[in-house]
Amino acid sequence: MRLLLMSDTHLPKRAKQLPAPLLAELPHADVVFHAGDWVDTATLDLLESRSARLVAVHGNNDGPELRARLPEVAYAELGGLRFAVVHETGAAQGREVRCAARYPDADVLVFGHSHIPWDTTAPGGLRLLNPGSPTDRRRQPHCTYMTATVSDGRLTDVTLHRLPARTVSAG
Repeated sequence: MRLLLMSDTHLPKRAKQLPAPLLAELPHADVVFHAGDWVDTATLDLLESRSARLVAVHGNNDGPELRARLPEVAYAELGGLRFAVVHETGAAQGREVRCAARYPDADVLVFGHSHIPWDTTAPGGLRLLNPGSPTDRRRQPHCTYMTATVSDGRLTDVTLHRLPARTVSAG
């Protein structure tokens, strides 16, 4: 089972549309995760229409329309693994221990908010993944998203994809 993970798309404030390489991944994904901060409902509509399955939450920058359609925390069981998705997890220091306590029944936690890619494992085994942002790199060198595979009850092939820099035309 192929997974596509993204967060913090911030459309249309940080970009006019999702990057082409990310959109090209959609038909290959069995499940798409979005960890919040969509900003516009058009992106949610797009992912709902093009995804085989979408597991998504709202973020702190999402208004009433998105909050009415998306939960704060989402859960999914996929291939024998229990996933939780949330936008914010708090400060980086102590994140693994704090999240393991908050999501004791999850095997994998997908989160966003910081725009900083993250892949760690808590002492109890909870895997924490932040795919960064495909549209707003902030202080990171690249805009990013993740892919992964679920096979035989294991998460494998977790890959952080760097997106090419956007060109801005001087007009």
